[in-house]
Parts: sequence; C-alpha cells; structure tokens
Amino acid sequence: MSDTVIRVENLSKKYVLSHQKEGRSNYKSLRESITDGVSSLSKKLFNPSSKEICNPVCEEFWALKDVSFEIKQGDRVGIIGRNGAGKSTLLKILSRITEPTSGSIRIKGRVASLLEVGTGFHPELTGRENIFLNGTILGMSKEEIKRKFDEIVAFAEIEKFLDTPVKRYSSGMYVRLAFAVAAHLEPEILIVDEVLAVGDAQFQKKCLGKMEDVGKEGRTVLFVSHNMQGIRRLCSKAVYLEQGVTKKVNSVEDAIQRYSANLSMSAFDVDLDSVRRNSGFGEKARLLRIQLTPGTSFSYGEPLELIFFIRCKGEIPDLAIGIGFDTLDGNRIMTLDSDHNQAPLQMADGVHEIHFSVDRNPLHPGRYSVGVAIISNLFALDYIPNSIVWEVSSGSTDLIGDRSYGGCRLPVKVLALQTSI
Repeated sequence: MSDTVIRVENLSKKYVLSHQKEGRSNYKSLRESITDGVSSLSKKLFNPSSKEICNPVCEEFWALKDVSFEIKQGDRVGIIGRNGAGKSTLLKILSRITEPTSGSIRIKGRVASLLEVGTGFHPELTGRENIFLNGTILGMSKEEIKRKFDEIVAFAEIEKFLDTPVKRYSSGMYVRLAFAVAAHLEPEILIVDEVLAVGDAQFQKKCLGKMEDVGKEGRTVLFVSHNMQGIRRLCSKAVYLEQGVTKKVNSVEDAIQRYSANLSMSAFDVDLDSVRRNSGFGEKARLLRIQLTPGTSFSYGEPLELIFFIRCKGEIPDLAIGIGFDTLDGNRIMTLDSDHNQAPLQMADGVHEIHFSVDRNPLHPGRYSVGVAIISNLFALDYIPNSIVWEVSSGSTDLIGDRSYGGCRLPVKVLALQTSI
C-alpha cells in the first residue's frame, strides 16, 4: 500500500427496516403482545408441522453504496455531508464497530476513535483507570501510558475528578477525557466524529489545534463536522457524501461548496424528532419540531416568531433553549437564547410549546444554517447542529439595501447634538 494507510473499495452497508402492516397500529398494548405470543405458542404445540405465515413489510436502506477512496499517511481528511449522508456509518465501519455488507477496507496502523459520548470507557471505573484501560486497548505498554499520563490529564482538565467514576462525569468532562486519551496515546490514525460539539468553544479550538499537531507529526486524522470553518482550518483533503454515495471533489473548498449548495432551504415547519442524534442527546429533553408562526415572515426587518415543541422526561427546573444562525461556511452570525436577561424555564414532565419573538429580524438577506439546543445548567440535553437552512429575504422595511456590512444589522437610537470642541 506504500504510504496509503486506508483503502476503501466498493464499500456498502445495508440495513433492513421492518414496518407494521397498513391498517395496524404502530404500537401494541401489553395484552395484545401477550395474546399474540400465546396464540403463536399454541399453534406450535398443537400443530407443529404447520408453517407460520409471516408477511413482514420490510424496506432496504443503504446507508452507504459503493464508496471508494484512499487516504495516505499524514492526511487530515474532512468527511463532509448532510445529516443522513452516511458519515457516521462510514466511521463506525472504519473503526470496526460495524461490519460492512459488501466491499473491502484495508487499514495500516493503530486506530483510535471518538465517535459518541460514552464509547470506549467503562462507567464504573475512574478517569485514571479508564486512561490505562484505553491505552491497553490501543496496544500501548504501561510505561508508554505513564509517560503520556500527565499530558492527558492536563489537556482534559479533570485533575480534581481523576479518581471519580466516569459515570458521574458531565458529558463535557467525558468528552474532554475521551479526546485527550484518543489524541495523546499516539495512534497512527485518529477518527473523530461530531462529538466535539458537546464541548465549549474554547475546548473545540483546543481540539482542532491538537489534531493539527497530530497531522504534522505524520499521523492521519479523519474528522466529521458540520462546522465548515473547522474543516477548512484542519483538513487538507475531503471525502464528500450524498445519500451514502461518494461524490468526486477536487479540494476541501470544493467539498464545502458542494455541501453548502446541497443544503436546500427547509420549510418553516421542521420535524426535529426524527433527526439522528449523537449518543446521550434527546434522552432527558428532546426537540420535536420548530415552526415559523403564521403571519410572521423570515424577512429582514420584519417581526419574527418561532415556536419550539419539546418533550421533557421528568421535571427540569432550569431549562433553556438556544438557536444559532451560521453562514453556510460555518461563521456564527446570531444566537438567540431563552435565558438571555431572564430566568431559565421551569418545565414539568410532558410536551411543551415555547415561543421566541423578535421585533425586527436583524439578519441580512441570505441563506443561514440553523442549529438548535436544549440546555440545562450549562450542559446540552439535546443538540441538533446545522439541520435546517433558512433563507432570509428582503423585507418591506429594507429601504437601504444590503451594504455588505456583515451578517446582521440592528436598529439604533440616534441623537445628534451641535457642539464645539
């Protein structure tokens, strides 16, 4: 393979999805389940030669189809594509978590993966013990792990909790430690999914810098992210996926442009419940839908009202919702938070409808990628990045036009006084 460390040829992954027959409810009561089970058992006992007729409604779903590419030693590769394009499936196959349906993969070198919050750690073990456990799994000797130990702990910033079981860690602490272990124990190939979005902005910047250093040391990095600025900064090559198929791109910038162009404008009523999450998101609180209130518009200078539908599993006394608007290449333009200058929401168990109102939409005309999060006590309970693209048009109050002075323009009160100096 010379300096080729990953070669993927005609890789495909198929899932078989089973559906209920038409006319039957999607859910069965406990009584129906017991009745069906007893009926099936009776048939087998009293008429064992009979063949049970089963006509399940099945659908084949190809998460990946005939994917082929090569990655050389030292490449920093961005895996780019919309939600559902097959990025995470590809990384799971490369990490040997999932078996492909067909095709071949040849990997040369030790692989460290950071795909979902919670993978790779034993929850009952302490942070210290998990560092040694992960190092051993990666094939490191005890002496090698000891040599890197202090550097890992310093990077993860968990000194006070080093001897605490990781099941008591917050999601942010978990990810900091998991990334520190994966990046510092010298794998030849480092694979990182969107999981870094759990961390704060400073930590994400720190991780990008570390991955740059890993690449400069001659090791290989595969990075999935919806943050195109991060991809642009880190990656030297790109693999672009559309609906499980690789599309030819000439450069990282070419892939980013393809991705931006493929982000079609969504309707003003978006189903968020069905969007795939990373592990740990959407369990305690979940985003269900987001709507634009009838009678308002997504035009510059016009009143804007958004409705969030969320489900809380249990009481949450300090909940906040945030929505961020980015340019299609990943620059944040505006963030709206429900707890800005007001107390967090006290939410009971059940489904809730939360309204956001803005007197004047300050976003300049253009297309914006939208990410939404539910937050409690500074930790993300649910997070959906870049799943929506909305287009802002010129409104009736846009009398000046777009002067290209940035992403948004806010009204100000102006007072002019004649004076002398």
